[in-house]
Amino acid sequence: MLNSDIATRRDAAISRGVGMQTQIYVDRAKNAEVFDVEGRRYIDFAAGIAVVNTGHCHPKVMAAVEDQLKRFTHTCHQVLPYEHYIRLAERLNAAVPGDFDKKTVFVTTGAEAVENAVKAARAATGRSAVIAFNGGFHGRTFMTLSLTGKVAPYKTGFGPMMPDVYHIPYPAELHETSAEDSLKALKSLFKTDLDPARVAAIIIEPVQGEGGFYPAPAELMRAIRAICDAHGIVMIADEVQTGIGRTGKLFAMEAYDVAADLTTIAKGIGGGLPLAAVTGRATMMDAAGPGGLGGTYGGNPLSIAAANAVLDVIEEEDLLNRASRLGSYLKQRLEAIRAVTPEIAEIRGPGFMVAAEFMTEDGAPNPDMTNAVRLEAQSRGLILLTCGVYGNVIRFLAPLTIEEEVLAEGVDILEASIAAVKEKQA
Repeated sequence: MLNSDIATRRDAAISRGVGMQTQIYVDRAKNAEVFDVEGRRYIDFAAGIAVVNTGHCHPKVMAAVEDQLKRFTHTCHQVLPYEHYIRLAERLNAAVPGDFDKKTVFVTTGAEAVENAVKAARAATGRSAVIAFNGGFHGRTFMTLSLTGKVAPYKTGFGPMMPDVYHIPYPAELHETSAEDSLKALKSLFKTDLDPARVAAIIIEPVQGEGGFYPAPAELMRAIRAICDAHGIVMIADEVQTGIGRTGKLFAMEAYDVAADLTTIAKGIGGGLPLAAVTGRATMMDAAGPGGLGGTYGGNPLSIAAANAVLDVIEEEDLLNRASRLGSYLKQRLEAIRAVTPEIAEIRGPGFMVAAEFMTEDGAPNPDMTNAVRLEAQSRGLILLTCGVYGNVIRFLAPLTIEEEVLAEGVDILEASIAAVKEKQA
C-alpha cells in the first residue's frame, strides 16, 4: 500500500474543507515515532497538535483503556453515570488554579469546552458580550469561530459571525504590540463601543497556540483579572493547548499570580482519546439548569479512563519537570541554529511549548521559508507544524515522554533542513 494511492482515495472521499498538513498515512506509532503504511519512520514533533503529551500508545494509558473497554464503552453519563467520571472531575477541581470551590463538566472537543464556558459565563452573569484577542484560536463552531482572531482559513466563506463578540490586540513584542497596547484597546472599546456592564466574559490563552506561541505577559493577566473583578466579568483561560503539562506546569495559569474563573481543557487530557472539560467556580458552573451543559458523548468512559491514567503518568514520571528540562535543551539548540540563521527572529515559549519565528531581512514575516523548512524536514523524517497569523512560526510540540536521543535526532534533522533550505535559496 502506498501513501499516494490512499491520498487519491482521500481526495475523492473526504471534504476539501478538512485541511491536510501531510500526505503521510500512519500505520502505527509509539511514543514520539510514527511509521507510515510504506514502513517509513518519522519523528513526531507535532503530537497530534499537543494531544499525545504522554506519547503515542503509552502503556499505562493503553492498559486503562483496554480495561475499561472490557467493562462498557458508553452509557451516557446523564443516563447511567459512572464513578471514574466523578473521580476525574474531583482531580481537575483540585488541580486547576484558583483558591475557590470548583466544579467540572465533560464534553468531547476543545471547541465544545469553549462553547460551554461561554454558556456558563452568560448564565452566571445574565450578559451576552464576550471579548477575545486577535490571533487567538478557540475552535471552528460558530461561537468559537467568532472568538477566533484569524480569518483565513477558519472564517473564509462562512458569512456573518456570532454577534456580541469583540477583539483586542494580543501582546507580541516582536510585532511591536505591548501589554499596554492591549489594555489601551480594551479601555477604548469600553469607551466607544461596549458597555462593560454588558460583558459576560473575557477569554484568553495564556500562550497563544495557533496564533504563534506568544506568552501572555504577567501584567496583562493581572490587569484582566482586575478589570473582570471591577465589572463583574468572568475571566476564561483557554488551556486547550497549554494545559496538561505542556508548559512545565499542569496548567499554564499556574505561572501567574492570578486565577481565571473558568478554565477550558482538552487535547492532552485524553492521551489521544477525545475528551474536553470546563472547570471553574462552582457558583458559575451551577448557573445553568440541568441539561443546559454537556452532551451525549461528553465524558465517554474510555476517554475518562485514559485521562485518569494520563494524570497518573504525569505524576509518576515527573513529566512537568521533564517538560521544562526538554524545553531548555530545545531552546539552547535552537539558539545555536539561530546564531547562523538570521532569518530566525525569535525563539520563545515556556516549558516544552516552544516556537521559532522566521522573518525576512527587512523584518517582514517569512512564511515561504517557514514552510520550506517544514517540507524539507518532512522529507528527512521529521514532522513539524507551522502556526501564526502570518504562517511564519514553527512550533515544537513533541511528546513530553520523547526519548532524549530521539529529540536530539529530530533537532539534528531540523538543523540540516534549515541549512538545506538556505542553500537552495542562496
